[in-house]
Amino acid sequence: MTLAPQLPSRASLGADSAQCVMLLRMTLDPRTPVLIGQGQVLDRSVDPTTAKHPVALMAEALTAAALDAGITLPNEVDSIRVVRLLSWKYANAAHALGTACGVRAHEYATTPHGGNMPQTLVNMTAGQILRGEVDFVVLAGGESTRTRTAVRDVSLLPWPAAESASAPSSAPSPSPSHIVEDLALLNDEEIRLGIVMPVQIYPMFETALRAAANRSVQAHDERIAALWSRFSAVARDNEWAWSRTALTTDEVSRVTPNNRMIGLPYRKVMNSNNQVNMAASLIMCSAARAEALGVPRDRWVFPLSGSDCHEHQFVSNRWSFAETPAVARGGQVALQLAGLHINDISLIDLYSCFPSAVQLGAASLGLDIAAQLTLTGGLSFAGGPWNNYVMHSIATAMQRLRNAPREKAFIWANGGYATKHAFGVYAMQPPTNGFRHDSPQAEIDALPRRELA
Repeated sequence: MTLAPQLPSRASLGADSAQCVMLLRMTLDPRTPVLIGQGQVLDRSVDPTTAKHPVALMAEALTAAALDAGITLPNEVDSIRVVRLLSWKYANAAHALGTACGVRAHEYATTPHGGNMPQTLVNMTAGQILRGEVDFVVLAGGESTRTRTAVRDVSLLPWPAAESASAPSSAPSPSPSHIVEDLALLNDEEIRLGIVMPVQIYPMFETALRAAANRSVQAHDERIAALWSRFSAVARDNEWAWSRTALTTDEVSRVTPNNRMIGLPYRKVMNSNNQVNMAASLIMCSAARAEALGVPRDRWVFPLSGSDCHEHQFVSNRWSFAETPAVARGGQVALQLAGLHINDISLIDLYSCFPSAVQLGAASLGLDIAAQLTLTGGLSFAGGPWNNYVMHSIATAMQRLRNAPREKAFIWANGGYATKHAFGVYAMQPPTNGFRHDSPQAEIDALPRRELA
């Protein structure tokens, strides 16, 4: 069985008749993985009587994703996969989400911690769909950290106990499947020295970048403040951003009671903002299933390729704090598998927990720091819901691609201390040779490392 790709309108593609003819002649493997729906949710309430717990936000996001795809959620799916969350404890958040939406799954799964996990889930799921191991999968993640912080007495929150996200009398949840292998991020010496927080480690990367560029403190401050000002301008125009106020370079860099120094050189506004109530969901399935469900072809977004890898896992073993060779190699692999160069990509979202992350990513990928490097506004402004930011990036990329069907999107997701990386390339046109994934981990492991004395 083959499917003939249905093109976006000729008007949206323009007059490139050669491309139109090529696409019309293509046949599509029915196992081709496709993203058909995306949903994002914000909840600004801190009133304990109305503020929603994370699974309730995820349920809203999943409902929105189904509406976005133009489908009714099926009663049964192959897997519900939830990114690990921090703001509330559930015995099984994926099962709780299925219960909330009236959907049963053959598998309820969760991930380790890490901002790379949403893209890793897309990569993993795409490969499994292609191999016929699954056919319809729900991805979701969400946090209610703003509410948890504002309501310090959790007994005031009428949220579900850990055993259930539905009625108190419901049966205990099954244990979730752990479908991604975890990676230790700290060694004993780092823990002994208390070097454990991102806000301690990313400033060290920033200082290394400044020193490598032989740049003065003031000049470097101006550089990263200008970068963050540009990110805030993108968030201003993003309807799903938590903070939609564009800041000038001076407003980013000026130390005030509301923008205090957190970890030199980072003022508060340069840090990821995890004080948010946000959720996102993606629906993935095979092309054959999307066709059978009647999902309009102009909703289909194809993962073209992906890559996953990590730096030397402990920061103290890194050869340089001013370089991320795993980003360079992992990004290159993802692009090569898609048959593309970074210059072919117009829609880019680099992980942005701190300015040093963006600079490391841009340098590793061969991108100008003055280029448009965020689709959302980044974790400081669009919002940093702990491990799930990148699901919002992918959802936003889907929207942007549908509006510009000839463009390509590139996502870099990062977990830990610029440690764990996942990359994805997306388009409205299907991959020429099917979805492809690889990891250059063996090459990265062979790179020089520093040993502790």
